[in-house]
Amino acid sequence: MIDIQTRMAGRALELLYLPENKPCYLLDIGCGTGLSGSYLSDEGHYWVGLDISPAMLDEAVDREIEGDLLLGDMGQGIPFKPGTFDGCISISAVQWLCNANKKSENPAKRLYCFFASLFSVLVRGSRAVLQLYPENSEQLELITTQATKAGFSGGMVVDYPNSAKAKKFYLCLFSGPSTFIPEGLSENQDEVEPRESVFTNERFPLRMSRRGMVRKSRAWVLEKKERHRRQGREVRPDTQYTGRKRKPRF
Repeated sequence: MIDIQTRMAGRALELLYLPENKPCYLLDIGCGTGLSGSYLSDEGHYWVGLDISPAMLDEAVDREIEGDLLLGDMGQGIPFKPGTFDGCISISAVQWLCNANKKSENPAKRLYCFFASLFSVLVRGSRAVLQLYPENSEQLELITTQATKAGFSGGMVVDYPNSAKAKKFYLCLFSGPSTFIPEGLSENQDEVEPRESVFTNERFPLRMSRRGMVRKSRAWVLEKKERHRRQGREVRPDTQYTGRKRKPRF
């Protein structure tokens, strides 16, 4: 379970398309025990986690996670100043707003309140990537309709659409003009195995290996190009000349 949560957090972070080598201030909606937040910390970012469960947040405190924690109901809005965060991720949380646990709860209104406040607290031009498990197409339409009504543009990225077990939905929202939607991962792609291995729970050895990689080497260039592909950016095909140094010109 921890491994799956870490993979999804890594994929969400990729889809945020953040600037490289720059720490960002991120919001984690439905942070739970802080597993996703721990991944954000390992990647050099600062974050705040919001969750409705005191027990989950207590466990996060016991784990001594590095982010700040806030007890709150996302369906009642996000209590931060406008333009506070450089991006937002959420893992397996937003679909719960579609349920009415009380007669007074209206799913559509709670979703709109959530998305409207999220739109406000994000820096203009930033993204929110929300991984979710919609029960059906009607629930998915309800979520996307309220997000659009709140001012967001964007779309759905579906990883492994032909796999009943590995299929994942990521709602990519833009707090500014609509840009390209990254492609979902496919089981037929040759890069699937290394792409998944990046997001295992063994984060510290991986980060050390990245630090030890020679800058501008072929392996460094290929890893950087692969990361750009996962983010949906246009990347030139790899060739035998990839990573080679150019001869000096006079």
